[in-house]
Amino acid sequence: MTENLNHMLDQLCPMHLVLDRTGHITHVGPTLAKLRPDTVLLERRFLEVFELRRPRAIVGMTELVAQAGTKLHLRFRDPPTTDLKGILVLPGDAEGGAVVNLSFGISVVDAVRDYALTSADFAATDLTIEMLYLVEAKSAAMEASRKLNLRLQGAKIAAEEQAFTDTLTGLKNRRAMDHVLARAVEARARFALMHLDLDFFKAVNDTMGHAAGDHVLQQVARVMVEETRSDDTVARVGGDEFMLLLTGKLTRQVLERISARLIERLEEPIPFGAQTCNISASIGVVLSTAYDDIPDVARLQEDADIALYASKHKGRACFTFYDPALRAAAFEAGALGSQDTAHR
Repeated sequence: MTENLNHMLDQLCPMHLVLDRTGHITHVGPTLAKLRPDTVLLERRFLEVFELRRPRAIVGMTELVAQAGTKLHLRFRDPPTTDLKGILVLPGDAEGGAVVNLSFGISVVDAVRDYALTSADFAATDLTIEMLYLVEAKSAAMEASRKLNLRLQGAKIAAEEQAFTDTLTGLKNRRAMDHVLARAVEARARFALMHLDLDFFKAVNDTMGHAAGDHVLQQVARVMVEETRSDDTVARVGGDEFMLLLTGKLTRQVLERISARLIERLEEPIPFGAQTCNISASIGVVLSTAYDDIPDVARLQEDADIALYASKHKGRACFTFYDPALRAAAFEAGALGSQDTAHR
């Protein structure tokens, strides 16, 4: 092959090899040389560098030449053993030999990554350039889609979090408490449910304004979070009503101490500017273990509310554990279904 012809082939077929009549490599295209930058390919036998996978049983140049015009499937013998496609053509001159033009086929994307190839490594008319562009465009689109999905997922989580959060106090809201309580009932877990209502809160709102009332609610929320564990759930379920779901094997003695401590801390004066807010709390407590079979969410909340009503009836600033006798008493007093009006 002449030098001019080799230069022309380098432009048109940058992944070609020129073989002499004995099957030794006499010229290597620039892209093919880039695949083995640390390996000398010249003067090596073609079948020493490449493993011919189809057609098989080719051991010499005579058998290889016989496959002229046939699609060849081959790969490098040394790693990385990139799969290649090829075709052998005979120049038809007196020198003999052959030209083998190679391509990556469907392995082009991996090859571009493994060998850091660019568009300059392919012939200008090679459709690989368009395919690489499409692959790049698809990759960019998928990455953009992934980022969008992450943003949407984040927005969804934030929306769900907001839907379950009381914006004033940062506590859970009634919807969240219903959800957590339902899961505890479904799991047949052991827990205690406290219904806490602030005493004298209306007086703070009426005499000092809603800003003072909001400040009090925020301080009450802080106290309840401090007096409970991270596994417990504290929720603001109404204007000045709160529910606490305390998990685990809690005895009456432990719950008595928690209730008394909550009342004691909530009775501490709360500064607001130059003024002082004074409140207390009444609490109703129901234990899941008080039932032969854990009732539904509505019944648990109603029983905790009945116990709260009993605390209000006893003079406020105290706690009461639910028992069936309280239900009968509340029913006789006409308090069932109207506890909310009786709390204040």
